[in-house]
Amino acid sequence: MGMEILGRTVNVVPIAAGVGLKCAGGSGWTFVCTGNDTFTITVASTFAGSYATPGAIITRTYTNTATNGTAAWVKASQTAANTVVITSGSVAFYVDNNALPDLKAFIKVSVGASGLVQAIQGDLTVQRNPANLPILSA
Repeated sequence: MGMEILGRTVNVVPIAAGVGLKCAGGSGWTFVCTGNDTFTITVASTFAGSYATPGAIITRTYTNTATNGTAAWVKASQTAANTVVITSGSVAFYVDNNALPDLKAFIKVSVGASGLVQAIQGDLTVQRNPANLPILSA
């Protein structure tokens, strides 16, 4: 049996709306969002710090008309922003840690209403058994 993806290449925060997440430990974050909502990225130097915009860093998103795997992802472009808006279905976007301002060690995606956010930290620096993965929100 091969090594599972969790702990080898990714770590996941299943419910991540409004949660401060450590940037250390991976190359960046993929956020998968659902709901008719606006999703806003902010960053801070510390977990409990003051979160502010990282600037206009999102230009490429992937949209999907379904949330149950019955439709394909479609590449979309948007004017550079720190927000993503969807009216239905789902959207996925990647934030590379290198795109963040210096010394910003935590990232957060907040929702305007009741949207859902799943966060996937990718390209882990250290591969671990899932039980030994670091806590990402603290």
